[in-house]
Amino acid sequence: MINAIYGKKIGMTQIFDENDRVVPVTVIVAEPNKVCQVKTTETDGYEAVQLGFGSIKEKKVNKPMAGHFAKQGIAPTRYLREVRVENASEYKAGDEQTVAAFAEVKKVDVTGTSKGKGFQGVIKRHGFGGGRASHGSHFHRIPGSIGQCATPSRVFKGVRLPGHMGCDTVTVKNLEVVRVDADQNLILVKGSVPGGKNGIVRVRMA
Repeated sequence: MINAIYGKKIGMTQIFDENDRVVPVTVIVAEPNKVCQVKTTETDGYEAVQLGFGSIKEKKVNKPMAGHFAKQGIAPTRYLREVRVENASEYKAGDEQTVAAFAEVKKVDVTGTSKGKGFQGVIKRHGFGGGRASHGSHFHRIPGSIGQCATPSRVFKGVRLPGHMGCDTVTVKNLEVVRVDADQNLILVKGSVPGGKNGIVRVRMA
């Protein structure tokens, strides 16, 4: 079976459970994902299905992608992603994966792209403590010593330094599925998931 679906993170809210306790949830809208291509070991060397989601006008699809969709005999979609399956030959172009498949699922793994923070220092990026804030310290937010002098006369790989932060692929595992609304294509999971609003996320059965 296809154990994943792609959607967009709408944002966070809170709901009450059966014990009247407040539960913070992230709302993910996952419209039906269409199978756009089937890849098998005989033709591609591995078993997978290509899922398409998101609406797009036909005039905005370039010619190579328009030919790809026309070959499969389906309407164009904005995004294409692959999901590995055990037996891809069981599926055909045009099949749909909906949130109804997650109705009985208790835990999911959610993968998304974290928010970009730009170039950041070691305190924000790695959680360094920094120096004293008083006058005359001359050591506030800088990294400090990063290596030795004569030996080895270089900086070792992996030293935590300032640099680009965010825009990484992050997976949060074993999030609890609080509610599945098949009518509105919504999945509510307990806790936060990577990325900002309207970010594309993959929800996979844990």
